[in-house]
Amino acid sequence: MKKKLISLAVAGVLAAPMVVSAQGTNVTLFGSVQAEYATVNKDGQSSQALIGDDTGRSRMGMHVTENLGGGLKAKAHVEYGFSTGSGALGVARERWVALANDSWGEVKFGRVQSPFKDFAGGMTIDPFAYTTLQAAGSGGTMTASANGLGSGAQSFVNSAVRFDSPRVEGFSFAGILMPGDSNRLDQANFIPGSDTYQGSIANSGGEDGEWDFQVAGKYEAQVAGHNLGLFGGYSRDNISTRQRTVLGLNNNEHVWRGGLMWGFQNFKLSGQYERVSNAVGAATCSNAAALGNPGTGALDSRSHCNSAMNLGGDGHLWFASGQYDWGNTSFIAQGGMSDANATATALKHEVSTFTVGLIHNLSKRSSLFGGYQRGMLDDKAAVNPLRDHNTYSVGMRHNF
Repeated sequence: MKKKLISLAVAGVLAAPMVVSAQGTNVTLFGSVQAEYATVNKDGQSSQALIGDDTGRSRMGMHVTENLGGGLKAKAHVEYGFSTGSGALGVARERWVALANDSWGEVKFGRVQSPFKDFAGGMTIDPFAYTTLQAAGSGGTMTASANGLGSGAQSFVNSAVRFDSPRVEGFSFAGILMPGDSNRLDQANFIPGSDTYQGSIANSGGEDGEWDFQVAGKYEAQVAGHNLGLFGGYSRDNISTRQRTVLGLNNNEHVWRGGLMWGFQNFKLSGQYERVSNAVGAATCSNAAALGNPGTGALDSRSHCNSAMNLGGDGHLWFASGQYDWGNTSFIAQGGMSDANATATALKHEVSTFTVGLIHNLSKRSSLFGGYQRGMLDDKAAVNPLRDHNTYSVGMRHNF
């Protein structure tokens, strides 16, 4: 009998929400676990398939909130990502501390997501974000910069401060400033066995290239049962001295974004447009967004970064999505295009994609998803390993 009572007590504890409170402090454990069977078939190559979570949806972390009085709160957030298909222990995601107040907003300090990713467009309007059907990177219709300033899976901005305003009369805005030399925080950016900085573009900033920033705003309203949204933003990545001398870059990167959202009853439509000048980070993808390392193709022959501009060049991307909810199932169709202009060292290339699929909610926390994506590339001889491709995916996700 005692053993049964102990077992019931343990089961009750495990079934309870994972929130601990003590003297005004709340500690919440959270996470998400995803696995998908995904096949990427690039023209001229054999199909590549696996079961896992290469795009980095799976994660676990801890969020802490303490009431300081007078409406002021202190917060802390630590989060790690992992793949369900491998033995890797995990990679760092967000890590920050913050001060917040309902009247003036929230200020975060540390490793954060960019507003282009989780506030104004980006992953907020892509139902297939963090799957192989995503629009960023491999999907080819959203910037997925490895420097963290785009919508790339598993990409974040190091050494940053971020401000999010409260929503007032439908308006809100967010911004980040990277005042530090974030590349020096990453040992991969140093020549092995020395203290010499290589000038990588894996992170925002870099020696003499700090003070990058990004700002975004949006307006949301409900009119006669219609949910309306409008958003826009600007992002700047300053080149470093090393990038100027070694990579031959001459100008800072500028990215402008604009978009809208509309919903009525069971229908949702959304879209965005991005204009890139003097691509630096926008000439790259995070590895998760590209399904591997797109620089060599050797680590994963499925890898492709269809959203990348030519280094130092201009270009634009657009994305559109439609969704219809029928009971617990959402039917989705979306597509778009990325167009990279030619430079002195790289030819023009254009990638267009369309995606169809569905998401079925088994409960509030568990869901199934699947679909098909077709990517089509002009000027195939100009860029490698970009190729026409077909992607098929079916997977399951559980949030806790």
